[in-house]
Amino acid sequence: MKPEKGAIELENGVFPAVCPLDCPDTCGLLLHKQNGRIVKVEGNKGHPITAGAICNKVRNMTERIYHTERLMYPLRRTGPKGEGKFERISWDEAIREIADRYQSLIREHGPESILPYNFYGNMGVIGVEGMDRRFFNRLGASQLLRGICNAAGTAGWKSTMGFGGGTSPEEAAEAKLFIVWGGNIVSTSMHMFTLIEKARKQGAKLVVIDVHKNKTGERADWFIPLYPGTDGALALGLMHVLFERGLTDGAFLSRYTTGHEELREHVKQYTPEVVAAITGVPADDIVKLALMYGETTPAYIHIGNGLQHHDNGGMMIRTIACLPALTGQWLVRGGGAFKSNGAYGSLNGEALERPDLRANPEARIINMSRIGEALLTEQPPIRSLFVYCSNPAVVAPDTEKVQRGLMREDLFTVVHDLFMTDTAKYADLVLPATSSFENTDLYASYWHHYVQLQEPVIAPVGEGKSNFELFKRLAQAMEFTEEAFQESEEDLIRQALSYPDNPYLDGVSLERLQEERFVKLNMEPQRRYLENLGTPSGKIELFSERMAEAGLPPLPTYIPLTEGYDGRSRPGQGDPYPLMFISPPNQSFLNSTFGNVEKLKKIEKGPILQIHPQDARDRGIAEGDRVAVWNDRGTFEAKAMVTDRMLPGTVVSQGLWWGEGGRHRSNALTSDKPSDMGGGATFFSTVVDVKRQ
Repeated sequence: MKPEKGAIELENGVFPAVCPLDCPDTCGLLLHKQNGRIVKVEGNKGHPITAGAICNKVRNMTERIYHTERLMYPLRRTGPKGEGKFERISWDEAIREIADRYQSLIREHGPESILPYNFYGNMGVIGVEGMDRRFFNRLGASQLLRGICNAAGTAGWKSTMGFGGGTSPEEAAEAKLFIVWGGNIVSTSMHMFTLIEKARKQGAKLVVIDVHKNKTGERADWFIPLYPGTDGALALGLMHVLFERGLTDGAFLSRYTTGHEELREHVKQYTPEVVAAITGVPADDIVKLALMYGETTPAYIHIGNGLQHHDNGGMMIRTIACLPALTGQWLVRGGGAFKSNGAYGSLNGEALERPDLRANPEARIINMSRIGEALLTEQPPIRSLFVYCSNPAVVAPDTEKVQRGLMREDLFTVVHDLFMTDTAKYADLVLPATSSFENTDLYASYWHHYVQLQEPVIAPVGEGKSNFELFKRLAQAMEFTEEAFQESEEDLIRQALSYPDNPYLDGVSLERLQEERFVKLNMEPQRRYLENLGTPSGKIELFSERMAEAGLPPLPTYIPLTEGYDGRSRPGQGDPYPLMFISPPNQSFLNSTFGNVEKLKKIEKGPILQIHPQDARDRGIAEGDRVAVWNDRGTFEAKAMVTDRMLPGTVVSQGLWWGEGGRHRSNALTSDKPSDMGGGATFFSTVVDVKRQ
C-alpha cells in the first residue's frame, strides 16, 4: 500500500525501492531510514522473483549515496583539462553558461556540433530516455548509437528469432538441463542462478561454457573451456551431431523454421574433429554435450553478455539461438533460450523521446564505442560533449584515444554525475546528480516480467539534480516552449505505459504501480510466441535473406576473429601479441560503478591479471608479480595470478578501475572496431603480450 505521506517527507521508516543498476534482475528493495538518512538496504521479500535476495554491491549502496567524495554543487574548471581543478558556481550560472555556449555553437557550427553521451548507469527510463532525449532531439544535436553493451547480441538474436524475448524465468526454472553460455550469472544475474540451484536439487544439471572458469563455472556440474571467439564453431559442431544422430525435431523444423534443410547440409563441414581444432574443446566432449542437449528435455540455454563483445559476436549469438529450434525445445515448458526479455516490457519510446521535435531527423550518428576516434577525427568536428550516466574515460574502448579527445581545449565538455569521475576531470563544467533513491522513475527488467516504480525516499543530497530536472531547466534556458518540456515525471510514465503496440503492457498503469509497487506484465500473448516472431518470414530463420542482404552469410557460420588471427582460430607463436585478453566484470563493480567505494575495492584487491601457468612460465612470471599488459594501443598494469582457469593463450582481468593516472584502465588495450552486427563494442577481441615489471 502507498503511504499517506510520501517517503521523502518521513524521517523514519522502511520504504519500497528498486535497484537502479544495469542488471537483468532489477531487484525489489526496502530502504530503512533513520533521521532522514538511509541506513540499510535490503531485498524486498515480497517481490515475486527477487524475493529478498540482493547482491553485495547493492547491500553497500549507502556507501555510494553518502560517499565523502559525492559532488555537492556545480563546478567550473580552473586548471588544465584532466588535472581536476575546479571552482564552485551556482546552478543558475551553470545553466546559463551551457545555454549561451550551445546557442553560440548552433549559430556558428550548427546543432550537430553538440553530442550527448550517456548509457544506463541508472536504468530508470524517465532519467535516461525521457526529458534528456527530448532536449537533444529539440536541439538537433548529433545522435548517439548506444551500442556499447548489447547491440551485437540483440541484432544476432533478432536475425534468428525476430522478437527480442525468450524463455521466462518462471518456466526456465523447470528445465532439466541448463547451459549457461558465456555468462557469469553468479555475479551478473544471481536470481537466475538461484532458480538453477533449486532445479539441481531436483536432479537438473548445469553446464557452463566460457573462456574463463568464473564463479559460475566453479559451481557447474560440467565446465567447458574454449578459446575466445570460437563459441559459434562449437554451436555448429553441436548441430552437426544433432542432425547426424537423428536428435532433431523434424515436425518442429518444418512448421516453425526456414532453412533447416540448407542448415543440415551446411553443418556437415563442422565435424567434432574440425570444431575441436578451432575451439580447444575435445571432439569427444563435443559429441557428449550434443547428446546431452539432444536427449534431455526441457533443456534451456542462458546466453550471457560476454559473447557479443567479439567482432563476430552477432553471428555467435545468432548461431546459438538456432539450437532450441533444432530440438523443438520452444514447445517444451522450461525449454528454449534467453538472451534478453526486454521486448516483453517495451515502452512507448516515441512518446518518451519525442523524435518529432527534431528538425533534422537525418542528423549524423556517432557510435559511442568509437567516441575517441569521433572526438579526434569526425568532420565537421564535435565541439561539445554532454556526458551523463556514463564514464567513457574508463568504460569506452581504446581509452588513450578517448583521453586525447577529451583533452581538446576547443571541446566544451559537461559532465553530470554523482562523483568526480575520470571523465569529469576533463570537463569544463561538472554538475552534481541525484541518486536513483532521490528520483521518481520507472523500471522494467530485461529478464523478469515485472514493471516497478521508484518514488523519492530521500531529499536530494547537496545541490544534486536529476537528469529530468536538469534537462527541463536547460530547455527553459534555451527557450524551448513546446508542451513536451512542461510535463512532469508522472506524465512521462503515463505516456511510456500507453503503448497499444505492446499487448504485454495491458493492465500496467501508474496508479497500479503507486498502489502495488511492482506489477506483472500481461504474459497471455506469450502463448502465441511462435506465431508472432517478427522475422520477415514470421518463422525462426535458420536461413536468413536479411543476413545475405547485409553482406553476411545467410546460414550460421563460424567467422574467425580478425585482430592478430590471419584467419586462424587464435594467435600463434611468432605473433607480436600472442595472447587473447578478456576483461569481464568482477563481483563488486558494475562497469565503473562502485569503483570508488573503498569497502568493495578492498574485496577485489586491485587489478589482477589471471595468466595460465604455461604462459607465465614462458615469460618468467610468478604469482603476485607486477606485470604490464600491452599492445599497440596502450598498456595496463596489474598483479599476476597464475591459474589454469582458462586455456593457454588467454589472459583475464576482471573489473574496471578508476584513477591511478589511467595505469589500471584495461580498456587502454581494447579496440574500438565495431562488431559484425549492430555496431556493438568488441572489448574481448583483443590481443596482447605480458611482461614482468
